[in-house]
Amino acid sequence: EYKTAVKAVLDNALKGLETANFEFPLFTKDHRRVEVLLNATPRRDAAGNVVGVVGVGQDITERKKAEGELERVAKDLRALINTANAPIFGIDSNGLVSEWNNKAAEITKYTLTEVVGRNLVDEFITSEYKTAVKAVLDNALKGLETANFEFPLFTKDHRRVEVLLNATPRRDAAGNVVGVVGVGQDITERKKAEGELERVAKDLRALINTANAPIFGIDSNGLVSEWNNKAAEITKYTLTEVVGRNLVDEFITSEYKTAVK
Repeated sequence: EYKTAVKAVLDNALKGLETANFEFPLFTKDHRRVEVLLNATPRRDAAGNVVGVVGVGQDITERKKAEGELERVAKDLRALINTANAPIFGIDSNGLVSEWNNKAAEITKYTLTEVVGRNLVDEFITSEYKTAVKAVLDNALKGLETANFEFPLFTKDHRRVEVLLNATPRRDAAGNVVGVVGVGQDITERKKAEGELERVAKDLRALINTANAPIFGIDSNGLVSEWNNKAAEITKYTLTEVVGRNLVDEFITSEYKTAVK
C-alpha cells in the first residue's frame, strides 16, 4: 500500500524536487515493521545533473507506538466521557462550549451540535447565577479548581435542573490552561427532597408552637431546647428566658426533681 507513494517521492527527487518528513513503513529481513521518517534529496554529479537520490531516514517506530497508545487512550477517554452517568461539559478560554457529553445532552435536551461554539454563561445560565458561574469558570481558567458549586441550568424545554459542579482547568501538553472541564451531578431530586423536608420541619415547628398543650424539649444534657407558646403562656417564661437552662434544676420543685429526672 506504500509502493506508489514511496515511488512518487523518489521520482520527484529524480526530477530535482526534495521531499521532507515523509513517513512510511520498512520491513526488515526478520519481518519486523520499522516506521521511517524520510527526507529524499536529489543526488547530482559535478555538472549539476540529477543522477540519483539520497534518502536520510529516522527510525520513528517507538514514537509511532507511543502516538498510537496516546490515540487509544484519548479514544477510550472520549468514550468514557460520552458514556459517563454525569453531565460533563468543556469550555475554551473564551467561555465557548467545546465539550458536551451524552448525559449533558440528555438532561438539557440540547445536543452537542446545538451548543458547541456558544457561550455557556451567556446562553445557558439564568441571570441571577451568571456572575457566580462566570467567577467559577474564570477561576478555573486561572488554574484554580472549584468543587461542589451548586447552580441551576435551564433546559431546552424550559425546565430547571439543579447541578452540583466541579470545575477543573484543562491544560495543553505544555501545561498551559486552555479551557475548563466541568463535571456535574444532577441534584434536582435531592434539592426537591431537601425542600420538602424543610417544609415539613417548618409545618412541624408551627404545629408545636400553636398546639393547645405545653410542649418542651431538652437536649442530652437536660438543657431546654424547645418551649412552645402554650408552655410560655402557662409558666410565664418565654422561650428566650428558658432555652439553654437546666429544666430539672431550675424549673422543677425539690420534691419532684428526682422523679422528673
